[in-house]
Amino acid sequence: MKKKKVNLRDLKPNSEVQHTHNDGHNHGNGSAFKTYVPAIISFTMLIIGIGLDYFDVSFFKDWIRIAWYGIAYLPVGFPVVKEGWISIKKGDVFTEFFLMSIATIGAFVIGEYPEGVAVMLFYAVGELFQSAAVNRAKGNIKALLDVRPKEANVFREGDYKSVSPEVVNIGEKIQIRVGEKIPLDGILLSEKASLNTAALTGESKPDSIQKEAKVYAGSINLESVIEVEVTNKFEDSSIARILDLVQNATARKSKTELFIRQFARIYTPIVVFLAIGVTFIPYFFVDDYVFRDWLYRALIFLVISCPCALVISIPLGYFGGLGAASKNGILFKGASFLDAMTKINTLVMDKTGTVTKGVFKIKEVKAIGWNETEFMQYLMALEEQSTHPIAKAILEYKAEGEDFEAQDVSEIAGKGLKGVVNGKTVLVGNKALMTANNINVPSETESIVESIVLVAIDNQFAGYVVIADELKEDAKETITALHKVGIKNIMMLSGDKDSITQQVAKELNIENAKGGLLPEDKLNEVEILKKNPENKIAFIGDGINDAPVLAASNVGIAMGGLGSDVAIETADVIIQTDQPSKVVRAIKISRSTRKIVWQNIILAFGVKVIVLILGAGGLATMWEAVFADVGVALLAILNAVRLQRMSW
Repeated sequence: MKKKKVNLRDLKPNSEVQHTHNDGHNHGNGSAFKTYVPAIISFTMLIIGIGLDYFDVSFFKDWIRIAWYGIAYLPVGFPVVKEGWISIKKGDVFTEFFLMSIATIGAFVIGEYPEGVAVMLFYAVGELFQSAAVNRAKGNIKALLDVRPKEANVFREGDYKSVSPEVVNIGEKIQIRVGEKIPLDGILLSEKASLNTAALTGESKPDSIQKEAKVYAGSINLESVIEVEVTNKFEDSSIARILDLVQNATARKSKTELFIRQFARIYTPIVVFLAIGVTFIPYFFVDDYVFRDWLYRALIFLVISCPCALVISIPLGYFGGLGAASKNGILFKGASFLDAMTKINTLVMDKTGTVTKGVFKIKEVKAIGWNETEFMQYLMALEEQSTHPIAKAILEYKAEGEDFEAQDVSEIAGKGLKGVVNGKTVLVGNKALMTANNINVPSETESIVESIVLVAIDNQFAGYVVIADELKEDAKETITALHKVGIKNIMMLSGDKDSITQQVAKELNIENAKGGLLPEDKLNEVEILKKNPENKIAFIGDGINDAPVLAASNVGIAMGGLGSDVAIETADVIIQTDQPSKVVRAIKISRSTRKIVWQNIILAFGVKVIVLILGAGGLATMWEAVFADVGVALLAILNAVRLQRMSW
């Protein structure tokens, strides 16, 4: 299904674009009940009609009886007949709509009115099951509205005015307060800035930049009010480019046709031609051939051949799988993605927020010539004066004893902090700070790829603290389990530094990893993999920057607990608990569902063939065919319910 490209200017807050699946069903939240009304009306009238027939009510005869069942047929039958006619006009004659139409209308022609209504009702109920399984309310671009900056404070006529980002011109000056998103690409006019660029690059560490450095729309200002000179119009900005990537990648995604559609293309013409044969071929072989009798058998044959049990058994299996997945904290946005998940052989994953927690933690404390607790008290005294995320991570350290107090604290731009603690001069920052103060730093720090905070006390190097994004508890077992279920090709793509990405990949036993990637780069890597038709790709991510790749993959999987709204809306599968190990469970549930569906298909088809043969020989009536379908449907339901009780 192709999606119409949306002009970003036309989007308004709280607007919603409904998603409709291939069959044309549309189930908005407000009108969900309306989809069941036709089936309820037909079912009620059918039961009343059968009751009147059973008690042989005098007035329920002739044209009244025909009209009653005709009206009962219309709510469920008219849409199918109409769809069949539209398909015929398009040149696609042998659809299941056509088969259902001629079979049920044929039942009316030979006077089997209740059977005609009952068979079409079964088909309608099957379609409702199918719609419920496939139509899992996938809002196409609704969440993108929350990502898009809503306003820009632009300097005009001697003051800052709040306007829409679309009307800001290149060269104008804008102001961004703490916590606000930068609305447009530009050049930093302020002396410095600390920006959260995770939405664009996936970089876990805040980006500290200096005057005249480039800044990008979608970044979040963390520390102080900054001013930026605009260099690109909104439609050319980084955030707009990401939105465009999402839309185009989604348009490129092919949707798998449901099995019943493909099967009907073969099954329907065979059944129709067999019915024609049942009508006319006996003329050449039977002495007492009566056209009406053989036409009657042919119509019974058509009624028996209605794919009701098939239509019901398939979505029921998927529906059971969807329910089982939901119980396990996994949301599939449609039955087709359960099917697609069974074919995955290549898994590509993001790092930050996917296999790591996305928050800074102290990984290592190395005190040189100092007691660790006292060393940390000196460090924490200075870091209390900072709002940087790394400072917050350091302050989570639990040090015994009284807190030290820092005085005369000053920030050295781009290098760190300087202050006095307990009468001692303390320096906290990077290597540039140490070099500027002629302090020798041990060579062992050169090999550390994570964020490192160096500390000097009274002009002597006192130690360092390593800050890293912590792996999720089940990250390692996830990779091992993926190998066990047959996913051999695993790749990590991250916007974080390549050195950090490679270290995490090594720790998780992932051989193929690339870091320092922009959203376009991630998308290109997946497109390269897709050039090999044997690769069926699933991508796991959680950030806005992952949305284009989630859309382009065969199956997009988003971390739903802490993940961005865009990633969640773009993905096909949501891991609601943020545990990567649930991906393995999703694969197992999908495979079990596929097995149940095929069991139901074989069961339904096998019984259908037997009853078809009996019908052609005049040994089965339409009611027997209907009851045979009911039995098969019941067995299919019981089989599908097994999915709810399985454990993976």
